[in-house]
Amino acid sequence: MKLKRLFIVLFCALCAVSAMSQDLRCQVSVSSKSSDGNVDRTIYQEMQRSIQELVNGIKWCNYTVGPEERIECTMQFTINERVTDEKFRGKLNYAVRRPVYNTSYTTTLLSGTDEDIEFDYVQGSPLVFNENSFDDNLTSLVGFYVNIFLGVFFDSFALNAGSEYYEKAQAIVNNAQSAVEPGWRSYQKTQRNRYWIAENLINPSYKEYHDYLYKLHLKGLDVMAENMELGRSYATQAIENLRNVNRQKSGLYIITLTLEAKRDELIKMYTEAGDNDKNKFVQYMNEIDPANASKYNAIKK
Repeated sequence: MKLKRLFIVLFCALCAVSAMSQDLRCQVSVSSKSSDGNVDRTIYQEMQRSIQELVNGIKWCNYTVGPEERIECTMQFTINERVTDEKFRGKLNYAVRRPVYNTSYTTTLLSGTDEDIEFDYVQGSPLVFNENSFDDNLTSLVGFYVNIFLGVFFDSFALNAGSEYYEKAQAIVNNAQSAVEPGWRSYQKTQRNRYWIAENLINPSYKEYHDYLYKLHLKGLDVMAENMELGRSYATQAIENLRNVNRQKSGLYIITLTLEAKRDELIKMYTEAGDNDKNKFVQYMNEIDPANASKYNAIKK
């Protein structure tokens, strides 16, 4: 248990901030569906380097994170249209992961696709994020997702430890309300955008989502290597928390993103469970995710 406490402290203890330290180990890629020759490839390569330097090169949080402890994530930009020399449209696939205690396994906390990104990028200009104002859409987009990554990551180690990062993400949304680019406002197209990710994570009606993150990961997955049944019992409680959030409002975007990351992992986790945990899991998941009921029911056969 002493080792486990140390493991938690490494990720969650508030320490003096080192100005030169970095928090993320993020794999960034930029690709284009169209090709205009060597010029296009050059600008996309430079864009990728600039985004990677922005994400991985600065201090985003108030914790000391050693090189071997950096938070793992991916950002995959796909450019569908180069509108002008400096304006781009496309999508962003993203995911954030965390290690599982006493194993070599990493688990995905959240993953999804932002289908409607649009931004300006000037070749040769550095990307500088300003958390106090909306300066451009690309840096605000990156800053938003980085703070969401940090929030769910820290929530998975200590209850409500990610709150400050959700608030920062919400501030980015608020600053972007006058932006012409899509994805920042409540009334745009659907409730599957950045506005609703932040709203779902700070809305007190959905507070049990944070219980889910904490119980599933720290109390559940982190315990399973030493005590499978105890860890799985906490995982079942976590899924009940998720079910309760879904009862507050079905179809929440944050639950959709959670299921994209967790569905297959949870099914595998409960395939060998005892009847009590297995039956509860199937019951809860059929209520949360009825479109995939056949996948959950299959583990009972």
